[in-house]
Amino acid sequence: MHFSTLYSSKRYTLLTHKTAWIGLFWLVVHAVAGQNPSAIWYRQPARNWNEALPVGNGRLGAMVFGRAGDELIQLNESSLWSGGPVNPNPNPGVAKYLPEIREALFREDYAAAAKLTQKMQGLYTEAYQPLGDLLLKQDFSGLPTDYYRDLNIKTATSTTRFKANGVSYTREIFVSAPDQVIVLRLTADKKGTLNVTAATRSPHPVTKTVAGRDELVIRGKAPAHADPNYVNYNPKPVIYGDSAGCKGMRFDWRVKVRSTDGSVSADTAGIRIQTATEAVLLLTAATSFNGFDKCPDREGRDEKQLVDGYLKKALPKSIDAIRKDHIADYQRFFNRVSFSLANASLVTLPMDERLKRYAEGGTDPELESLYYQFGRYLLISSSRPGGPPANLQGLWNPMVRPPWSSNYTTNINAEMNYWPAEMVNLSDLHTPLLTWIGYMAKTGRETTKNFYNARGWTVHHNSDIWGASNPVGDKGKGSPSWANWAMGGAWLSQHLYDHYLFTGDKKYLQDYAYPLMKDAALFYTDWLVEDKQGRLVTAPSTSPENVFVTEQGAKQSVSVATTMDMGLIWDVFSNVIHASSQLGIDPDFRKELSDKKSKLFPLQIGKNGNLQEWYKDWQDEDPQHRHVSHLYVLHPGREISPLTTPKFADAARKTLEIRGDGGTGWSKSWKINFWARLHDGNHAYKLLRELLKLTGMEGTDYAKGGGTYPNLFCAHPPFQIDGNFGGTSGIGEMLLQSHDGLLNLLPARPDVWATGEVKGMKARGGYELDMSWKDGKLTRVAVRSALGGNCRLRVTNALKGDGKTALKTAKGVNLNTFYKLPENRYQTTTPETPANGVWIYDLATEPGKEYVLVGGN
Repeated sequence: MHFSTLYSSKRYTLLTHKTAWIGLFWLVVHAVAGQNPSAIWYRQPARNWNEALPVGNGRLGAMVFGRAGDELIQLNESSLWSGGPVNPNPNPGVAKYLPEIREALFREDYAAAAKLTQKMQGLYTEAYQPLGDLLLKQDFSGLPTDYYRDLNIKTATSTTRFKANGVSYTREIFVSAPDQVIVLRLTADKKGTLNVTAATRSPHPVTKTVAGRDELVIRGKAPAHADPNYVNYNPKPVIYGDSAGCKGMRFDWRVKVRSTDGSVSADTAGIRIQTATEAVLLLTAATSFNGFDKCPDREGRDEKQLVDGYLKKALPKSIDAIRKDHIADYQRFFNRVSFSLANASLVTLPMDERLKRYAEGGTDPELESLYYQFGRYLLISSSRPGGPPANLQGLWNPMVRPPWSSNYTTNINAEMNYWPAEMVNLSDLHTPLLTWIGYMAKTGRETTKNFYNARGWTVHHNSDIWGASNPVGDKGKGSPSWANWAMGGAWLSQHLYDHYLFTGDKKYLQDYAYPLMKDAALFYTDWLVEDKQGRLVTAPSTSPENVFVTEQGAKQSVSVATTMDMGLIWDVFSNVIHASSQLGIDPDFRKELSDKKSKLFPLQIGKNGNLQEWYKDWQDEDPQHRHVSHLYVLHPGREISPLTTPKFADAARKTLEIRGDGGTGWSKSWKINFWARLHDGNHAYKLLRELLKLTGMEGTDYAKGGGTYPNLFCAHPPFQIDGNFGGTSGIGEMLLQSHDGLLNLLPARPDVWATGEVKGMKARGGYELDMSWKDGKLTRVAVRSALGGNCRLRVTNALKGDGKTALKTAKGVNLNTFYKLPENRYQTTTPETPANGVWIYDLATEPGKEYVLVGGN
């Protein structure tokens, strides 16, 4: 049992005997460190932000440093961004350049095309903002000893403990979603020995006032504009004023003493609590954000009223009731999935030492399963229905100009945040992204009209809380290699459709997802043009952030028909064709897409046996570039698969071999997913170990490139949360795949995971699976069916029903419509093609029933 669940307030204050406390302290530390794989713990405070511990409820976030005498808790509110609604036409008249660009490309003047493309840029996105800091100055005599801090991802609670002058002090912090407050509980085990001052600061201009003797009120405004951190040419990169009264959202946050047995006084310098044994502080905040298309100033919500409402709801409840409701709310998500590996020698080490040991080659299966669950913890903590999606740093950011504006980078990173959502049984937490796609589509329709004279909608490589969709670059200052990528609508549409494939929610498909997908496909019907051979190509076209070398030795980035473009369009066309068929609508549009799909510029295998990235077999400026965008067709796309297109799967494998195993944090995470899709579990596992390389620690050899910080955040570097989510997704792909016309069980299980168990994983078609395996063979599989239909299973050892379940050898085409494979000109085999050591079964299921299979003889 974790320490935070052991004591109510009354019980805790009764614990006054030093000997009892010491014995209990070591009992608890041993229990947490040695027997609770959900605890991430340390022997010292965080030295910097990458060692602090994240807590959040999707809207309110905190980074806990765990300092004894001068604690720092950095705060965020998910809707606090700079700026305001986007300008739908920031660079009028640029559509005139499109015919000139295409003419230059078709005469192979790539330099001229790039210069013209650069003219077709709009404005940069806005930046996600910090709220401020809570500073706790705690007075005690002597030096702190017996220090301990942790994050328990089973209860979403962070605890700090230490002793000073014979007194044991404890701090516990969690963020309640039901009550929308951050709860901070401070205790001492000797009466009257708790003396602390709670002060606040903000990087923004604020006013501080006192409400009564126990509440501090902080009010301010976010910037009207904040340049990206990489823009260095403006004398004022951060601007707070807006004469139009539109941009610059207001915020209000409060620190309130909920209860204490000590004395309380307050002024604008802080709240002082003296001679207490316990004190409970509530923090909450709100902004005036009122939607992506509303001025946050003059059209904003009443942030003061919102905060008052949160406090009025929370204050009458006991702290035990708030904690109980918080844990119940959190665990209704977290407890859906479990994952454990056998032969897990318990590592009773703090996380920093544990990561160091692992990086030096130590085995730690529990760390691997913990990392998987930590990704789920981060998604639960940073993405809740009704709020914005998890951004580049999830929910946690201390900077006014954070790296890459901490925005939604839609050429990989924003999507990677949600790769695991469906498979790890968090479909409902996918909805913030799905909702935001609708907002981006509204601005995206203006973008396609104003920039390209085209129908439909798309998003370029950056977006923000305002749904920005134009190509960024500040009207010609950005590089086309990243700024002018017009394929975000296709990629985001995959998320719209995957949510349907996993949940089977036909009303959602018909009323919401399909119209958006159709409009995205409509843009690409206009965006595609014919080349001289009559093939449909994109022009201009880039492969995100990469550069090729022409036959003449020139380095360029703008060409036609990059493999990623073609793969994304194949994907959105295929999904709209399937969706319209499922709904029984739009047969004419379906035929138009099918006809165009058959004319798309083809995938190509280069002279080195690799899948070509470019229109021609050009060399890369950097052969080991971190982006491997052309393998979108392997993951998260499904145009290439070892089960259906083995020749092109081999080419994808060759591409990965040439690219190498290096790369930044998120890049390595994507490669884990690639190797899992190639059914090479051992290679995927090699990269997982490299992803967990300890980074950013002084005096070690692990600070080069990406990896993992001591708090388990993924290092790009700097921190980007997509690497965490991509790592969780990669582990999921190693255990279960359902994109290939059937359910593929343990398709990329590495040899070292010989024995294990996973429960609660989701698959397309509404299936939920539990799997146990021993010595590499499945021993028990439970299939729960939400939608019914034929469940086709691909396994590497024989299975049989448990006596109540009828299992048959698969025959013919899988009749489950969720598993109908798209038309694919490269397909040379079917998922059911016999292979050595593989069994294919059909299991007839009914909605709401569970079916149990066991290992055969």
